[in-house]
Amino acid sequence: MQKIGFIGVGVMGKSMVRNLQKAGYSVTIYTRTKEKVIDLIDEGIFWKDNVKECVKNQDVIMTMVGYPHDVEDVYYGQDGIIQNAKKGALLIDFTTSSPALAQRIYADAKSAGLNSLDAPVSGGDIGAQKATLSIMVGGDLNAFHQAKALFESIGQSIHHVGEAGMGQHTKMANQIVIAGTIASVVEAIHYAHTMNLDTNIMMQCISHGAAASWQLEHNGQAIIEENFEPGFYIKHFIKDMKIAQKEMSIHSTHLQVLDQVLKMYENLNENDKGTQALIHYYEKE
Repeated sequence: MQKIGFIGVGVMGKSMVRNLQKAGYSVTIYTRTKEKVIDLIDEGIFWKDNVKECVKNQDVIMTMVGYPHDVEDVYYGQDGIIQNAKKGALLIDFTTSSPALAQRIYADAKSAGLNSLDAPVSGGDIGAQKATLSIMVGGDLNAFHQAKALFESIGQSIHHVGEAGMGQHTKMANQIVIAGTIASVVEAIHYAHTMNLDTNIMMQCISHGAAASWQLEHNGQAIIEENFEPGFYIKHFIKDMKIAQKEMSIHSTHLQVLDQVLKMYENLNENDKGTQALIHYYEKE
């Protein structure tokens, strides 16, 4: 039985850990706030007090943290993953992060006798709960095949997309689509409110035609129900859009829709709510 160390157990990570345990893996976790994972510990997931202890003697080390600087913190340094993972261990970063950082981790892992994959996911908290995540994987093909069974325990759409960093680039394309889509969903609902439409009937009409999308079905319905709890935090979406923006600036070009949606979220200043709270940009509380 493969032993997994999982670092960063937030909204999505918690469900991913549960699904890995359900698939028969031995899972050890570390996250900054132990109180938030007491339920997992009660369910038989092993807890360690720091990154170094969590990764010790593990076959696979998975990370799902918030920002690129968090990725750097857990991978580098005396108590970090690369310094303390056993030789031959497979490192998998599920964080949506910088492609350049993914390439750096890949090179440094190789030098340390480790394998590394960047494997950002899409599907939100619902996909994590149902083990239906889309997983886009960059890195060596043999490492991808080594991890395939692990990925299948947490996701459904699983693809090797190229060399190190390409998983992150693919996730940026995903986030660019979401930026335009969630903004359109919000504008449609704002239009419906302005015209005094019954939003529930409107949703039934448009969610089964050419306008159908995951964002409309899930976040559109959440808006109608006035549920702004985070399936995906605004603060993390802002981070993702800034990464995409930076990558495009390297090529001296811009994504106009992305740039505008990013400005809207930054002006909203509701970073701890779900992305569907963008409706408040139009309809101030």
